[in-house]
Amino acid sequence: MNLSMSSKMFAMLLAAGLVAGCSSTGETMDEEGYGSDVEAIDQEGGATVYDGTGQEGGVSSSAMTDEERAAAQRKAESEQAAQAALRDVTTFYFDFDTSEIKPEAREVLIAHARYLAENPRAEVRIEGHADERGSKEYNLALGERRANAVERFLIVNGASRGQTETVSYGEEKPAVRGSGENVWAQNRRVELVFD
Repeated sequence: MNLSMSSKMFAMLLAAGLVAGCSSTGETMDEEGYGSDVEAIDQEGGATVYDGTGQEGGVSSSAMTDEERAAAQRKAESEQAAQAALRDVTTFYFDFDTSEIKPEAREVLIAHARYLAENPRAEVRIEGHADERGSKEYNLALGERRANAVERFLIVNGASRGQTETVSYGEEKPAVRGSGENVWAQNRRVELVFD
């Protein structure tokens, strides 16, 4: 019975604390509906962020010069162009008998993942391939492992599972016909095909 009584008492104290915390402070609002310590826009048109010291300070958007704004805009456009250039690469190569993504491919795949994250309606087919060595079945499985590795990488970096589809062609669609290490290296790949 004591446990029940103390639980009820605790609940009542908690409720009273919530009511007291949510009550009005009694301050009056100025004619715009804001308290006296709020300034939405300064006289020059820029917003000022309060710095917490009670003195003039903080960060003002009007403090940025036209040259600084133009430089920031150029930098943003340059970064967008660099990301678009990275997305021009859609073929990724693998070492013999492995589905491990090479380090040099990671930055490009991250750019593709960001593009997919920013464009939820975009879709990509991830096609896995292998060279002619090994059985047909083994190469289909290897192509699938490669495609799945790229799909997981894209999803971890922002793409949605609903935007991706994987398919393995194994050795059936070589990029280059023939034999030898140079040919085989070009056929061990994953290609991204955007719809």
